[in-house]
Parts: sequence; C-alpha cells; structure tokens
Amino acid sequence: MAATTPIQESDLEFDYGSFDSAAFAAQSLSSPQTLAAVIDHALLKPDATREQVENRCKEAIHYRFACVIVNPVWASTAVRVLHGTGIPVGVVIGYPFGASLVSTLRQEAAALMGLGVRELDMVIPIGQLKSGNHQAVHHAIYAVAAIAHNHGALLKVTLETALLSVAEKLRAGEIAIQAGANFLKTSTGFASGGATPGDVALLRGMAGARCGVKASGGIRTLADVRALLEAGANRIGTSASVTILGELEVS
Repeated sequence: MAATTPIQESDLEFDYGSFDSAAFAAQSLSSPQTLAAVIDHALLKPDATREQVENRCKEAIHYRFACVIVNPVWASTAVRVLHGTGIPVGVVIGYPFGASLVSTLRQEAAALMGLGVRELDMVIPIGQLKSGNHQAVHHAIYAVAAIAHNHGALLKVTLETALLSVAEKLRAGEIAIQAGANFLKTSTGFASGGATPGDVALLRGMAGARCGVKASGGIRTLADVRALLEAGANRIGTSASVTILGELEVS
C-alpha cells in the first residue's frame, strides 16, 4: 500500500491540470438529456420499499440518468431492473458515518461487485481524520478502491464536508485521490449540511483534472444544480432528479 504524502502549503498552488467548469456546466444544462447524464438518481431513505426502488430504476431508464444509487440491501433488485439498459447501479457503503471496520468495507465491496454493482460511494473514517490518523483514512479508501477497480467499478469518496475544517477538507481530498478515488464527494445528506458551491470549488481547485467532483446533499432545485456545476462539480447526487429535469424543461 502506498504511503500517504502529507499536504504541503505549496501543493495547494500546484497545477493539476484544468477542468473547464463553465463549459461543462453549459453543456450539461443545455437539455434535460445532457443534465440527466450527470445525475446520480438516489434513493437512500431507510424506509424505502422494493416498489420505490423499482420505480426509481424505471425513472432512470426513462430519463437516462448517470446511475441509480441505493442502499446495499436493494443492490440485487436494482441490478435486476437495470440489466441490459446500460445504466449502472451504485451503492453506498460505510454509510452514513464512515465508521465501519476496513474488513467490513472489503467484504461489502466484494459482495456488491459480485452482484453486478459498478459504482461505490463510501464515507471516509471521519473520526480517524479528525484524530490525525491519516494512514487509517488512506488504508480504508485504498482497500475499497482496490476491489472496485479490480472489477472495473468507480469509487466515489464522501468527505462529509459539513463536519470538516478547510484544512481537513484539503487533507481528506488529497488522501482520497492518492488512495484511488475516482470522485471526491461532498456529503451524505445525513449530516448537518450538504453540498455548497464553496466546498465544490475548493475540491475542484485541489483535484484539478485528477478526479471528478460529486456534489451531493440537500440538492433540490435547478438553481442548486446550476450553482454546483458552475463551481466545478461533474456529477450531481440527488433524490429530486425528476423535479429538477422538469424545471429545466420549462425554463
């Protein structure tokens, strides 16, 4: 396992390649179809039913969302409904606290890969980060990334930005990228706050073109989406996907 390199102040000014947020936002907002292609259609309510999960998958087929995100218990249901459609199933692990054992994360990731899941959204061990145990944070992410990438799957790493200082956000983001994250993700939607344009811009400024940035948590309107895309997000996670597309259709 690669060692975690401490963030130096000079790293924050390093050119990691450019991501044209304005151009990406304009393209994504040009039609309901292009916007749907960057939205993770999420259903993570603890009381979600099989019927609701199946309906969420059918909506994804109709609108062609980037992905359907569900809890692990509904992975096989979503894979069954979306089979052959080209729309991947994403599943959250270590949610929403990031407090699972690494062995549990490995086992869950491997099991989900076997079910046909192709995107994983994990939460960093937030308490370990705040305790200064950065190697533990790297270890947890690396363990999941290795399994996901071995199966051709993407890994989105949730920082839970509402709970972190600016320095912690930068530290966590850099560790996640070094450990193999395909996306830095802002929030679970279960903490005290969700995605903000400021946090997205911070993460994009650090990540550059090295990985994606997913804005998630509290995104309910087209105005929210527009602000987050313009700040640098290239994936949006929301349960209000259909309503947001409807706003774009009439705008």
